Amino acid sequence: MICKAERTENPSIENADWDKRPWNDFPVESIQHHMGNRPGHFPKTEVKAAYDNTGVFVMFRVEDKYVRAVAEADQDEVYRDSCVEFFFCPGPDLSEGYFNLEMNCGGTMLFHFQTRPRADRTIIQESDCLRIDRLHSLPRIVEPEIKEPVTWTVAYRIPVALLEKYRKVVRPAPGAVWQVNFYKCADNTSHPHWLTWAPVDSPKPDFHRPQYFGLLKFQ
Repeated sequence: MICKAERTENPSIENADWDKRPWNDFPVESIQHHMGNRPGHFPKTEVKAAYDNTGVFVMFRVEDKYVRAVAEADQDEVYRDSCVEFFFCPGPDLSEGYFNLEMNCGGTMLFHFQTRPRADRTIIQESDCLRIDRLHSLPRIVEPEIKEPVTWTVAYRIPVALLEKYRKVVRPAPGAVWQVNFYKCADNTSHPHWLTWAPVDSPKPDFHRPQYFGLLKFQ
């Protein structure tokens, strides 16, 4: 599978509005595969990606229900909340490791670097997490769970220089390619689910399967 990242001349995140510039100019990808049994609640989840000379932009939009966010600080277990995730290898060689950036609907983030799946993990430093600009449409804490339909967004910018502290990076430029997958989960909500952009062949939910990554192509 291939996702295209368009170049943007806007060097900052000014809004988390899916339908406003610069976000409305970028192509949309749907997260429509699932792991495990097909969930009864299958939220419509979409993602857009873009880049400039120094960073990569990602935005998710989720038409959801049963939304919850209780993680209090970065590097808490945000995947237990209503959460979207970006796993990426910023280059052609998976043996050099990949990043997993997981963000709940309230903008709280878990960010790790893995040289092997679920092994040799590096927790990204707090000072580096603070370098990631982010916006979110819901409050940081959502409790009790929102059981009615609600649409939420998160958007963020990852500085390439931050990634280069942890591994060799192919810098975004026309023709460059990263290996990636996008996910949606909600482990500890009343309606858990595990959704993927690129299909993952696993008998049980496990997002740490880089062999199934698709491609992010920079335009």
